[in-house]
Amino acid sequence: MAPYMRLRQICLVAPQLAPVVSDIAEIMGLSVCYRDGNVAKYGLENALLPVDTILLEVVAPFKDGTTAGRFIEKTGGRGGYMAIFCCNDPDERGRSANAMGVRTANVIDHAPYHGVQLHPRDCRAAFIEFNHTDGSDDILGAYPPAGPDWQKFIRKDVTQALVAVEMQSPDPRGLAEHWGKIIGVAADGSELKLPNAIFRFAKGASEIMSALEFRVTDAARVLHAARAKGHAVAGNEFLLGGVTFRLAA
Repeated sequence: MAPYMRLRQICLVAPQLAPVVSDIAEIMGLSVCYRDGNVAKYGLENALLPVDTILLEVVAPFKDGTTAGRFIEKTGGRGGYMAIFCCNDPDERGRSANAMGVRTANVIDHAPYHGVQLHPRDCRAAFIEFNHTDGSDDILGAYPPAGPDWQKFIRKDVTQALVAVEMQSPDPRGLAEHWGKIIGVAADGSELKLPNAIFRFAKGASEIMSALEFRVTDAARVLHAARAKGHAVAGNEFLLGGVTFRLAA
C-alpha cells in the first residue's frame, strides 16, 4: 500500500455537549452523523459532524478524573483537543514518534479500525492520533468512529470544507518542525501542507490548537447566525468550542 497521510478528524472538548454541538450545527449548517458509545469507557460522550470528508468531533466528560476534563482545567477551555490523521500504517508512525521521544498514550483496536494516540505532553499543543481502517482507503469509505453511514450527513449548502488548522506557540517554527517530524510531512516554513488541509503555526503565548478555518458559501450569513446564538463576532471569526472559527469565502 502506498504511503499516505490525510487529516481525518478534529476533536474539540467542552464541559458539556450542549449547546456547543447544536450551535456548531446550526451556525455552520452541519449535521450530527453519529454519537459513539465506545468513548464512554474514557468517561466521555461525543458527537461527530462531517465537514465534507473531514469529521469535526466534540467530546465532553460526564465524570471526574478524565483526560479531557484535565485538559479543560489546564487550558481554561481554550484550544482544540486532538488532530486525527488517517494513514497507511499507524503503528509505523507510532514507532517513528516513539523513536523521537514521543510516547504512545493509547492504542485503539476495534477491527477493522486501528488507531494509535500519542501523548499530548510530548506532541505539544494537542493530542495526535494516527488511524487506519482495513479495506477502506477511500476518503469517502468506511470510517467506524463516524458511524455506519456518515457520508449521508455531509452538507455543503453553508460550509463546504475545513481547509486549515491554526496552531499557536511561542516558537511556531519549532512546533511546526516538531509536528512535521511526527506526522512525516516536511515543514514549509511555519506550515504543514497535507493533501486535504493546511496546518499553520502562529505566534502565541501558549501552545494550543487555536483556530479552524472553513470555506463557506456566505460568510455574512454564518456570522449573522453566530451573533444570533450570542457569540461575539470579530471580523470574519468567532469563538466556539474552545477554538476560533474563521471563515473564508
